[in-house]
Amino acid sequence: MEKTVREQLLPIEKVFRDPVHNYIHVQHQVILDLINSKEFQRLRRIKQLGTTSFTFHGGEHSRFSHSLGVYEITRRICNIFARNFSIKDNPVDGWDDSNRLIALCAALLHDVGHGPYSHTFEGIFETDHEAVTVDIITSPETEIFSILNKVEENFPEKVASVITKQFPNPQVVQMISSQIDADRMDYLLRDAYFTGTEYGTFDLTRILRVVRPYKDGIAFTTNGMHAVEDYIVSRYQMYMQVYFHPVSRGMEVILDHLLKHAAKLYQKDANFFQLHSPLLVPFLENRYTLSEYLKLDDNVLNCYFMMWCEHPDPILRDLASRFLNRRPLKSVKFVANQDEPLIAEMTEIIEKLGYDAKNYTAINSSYDLPYDFYRPNQKSVRTQIELMEHDGSLVELSKQSSLVQALAGETHGDERFYFPKEMYQPASDLFQDDTRLFASYIHNGKIINPNKKSN
Repeated sequence: MEKTVREQLLPIEKVFRDPVHNYIHVQHQVILDLINSKEFQRLRRIKQLGTTSFTFHGGEHSRFSHSLGVYEITRRICNIFARNFSIKDNPVDGWDDSNRLIALCAALLHDVGHGPYSHTFEGIFETDHEAVTVDIITSPETEIFSILNKVEENFPEKVASVITKQFPNPQVVQMISSQIDADRMDYLLRDAYFTGTEYGTFDLTRILRVVRPYKDGIAFTTNGMHAVEDYIVSRYQMYMQVYFHPVSRGMEVILDHLLKHAAKLYQKDANFFQLHSPLLVPFLENRYTLSEYLKLDDNVLNCYFMMWCEHPDPILRDLASRFLNRRPLKSVKFVANQDEPLIAEMTEIIEKLGYDAKNYTAINSSYDLPYDFYRPNQKSVRTQIELMEHDGSLVELSKQSSLVQALAGETHGDERFYFPKEMYQPASDLFQDDTRLFASYIHNGKIINPNKKSN
């Protein structure tokens, strides 16, 4: 009898050599077909770290490699669960391996809807990469849908339901999306490797050794608590030292202002953009289709930015040049609800020197919650990390770990005021009095009141 598509395994497994996981193993024909689909191959052309690569030059890796990594960690977890914690041996808390292919496909495809320079692009054109991911998986016009649809009836919808966290098995959902999931574990290790930092490293082998399924999701044995602590601290350090780096954020501000200014100019000079940036026009007109979305990637935008360097508008030319040639805005920390009057005074000086404040200044806030526990008053409740005792009982992580408790439930980060770096480097003596006045508002990287004497 001919095997169903779900059961079709490759004659010999396919492997991808990976700097983080060594080998990524592919046994299912469906997984290989998904990797070879045009929608998934597009992820090769989208950077995982966006503007962070302007600060950490090694961070040029793609969402393609990250997605393969998430798949591989998920595959390993499925193997561990099937081998040691099968539902056949434990009907209540065990793992049902019939969910394996759904979990693997969801892990592989979880980021397929990301656009160019993902989060900045989303904020300007009001796209949603998770919603686009679901569209790609469930739309009959994509190769990915065609591949998934051959597995069984409604299989694309089942995979999409993992992305939207509506899949009925919480073990599968938490494997892909929780406070310690395959997605986060891969991007921490991968981003640490490529940025050349040590902050994101943790003991993945030990975490996989202590992971356990139970009826409501995934837990970790109490004797593996220190490995989980290490992961939490590593994630915290990566956000503070890498993801929230002020220079990367300065480049993100440039990109944000560049795209917003282009959208504004389109209303006056549509012909230029239709001629030199045709694939972006549907977004400038807010009428894009899924097919048009999938034509965009980082390379397309960078090519358009090069064309914009020739636009007659001096602000568009300058912002495009600043982005392409890595000339980020400089920044200074400030205290919210205290320093706004000082920022207004600094902005006046900037405008006096000829800069348009809307395009050359910004307030940027970057905060992260390293770990959260269940709080019923929250609008969006995170899945807390559970530790499993020898008797199978569960205890929330921060109740056992004083280290995690110190980080739990509290956001960390800062707020910064961004401005042209030239404010510290005047082009001529004509502006030195103004730039000296501007500099008097800054001390040790923070905004101060120049009229008050320090203690």
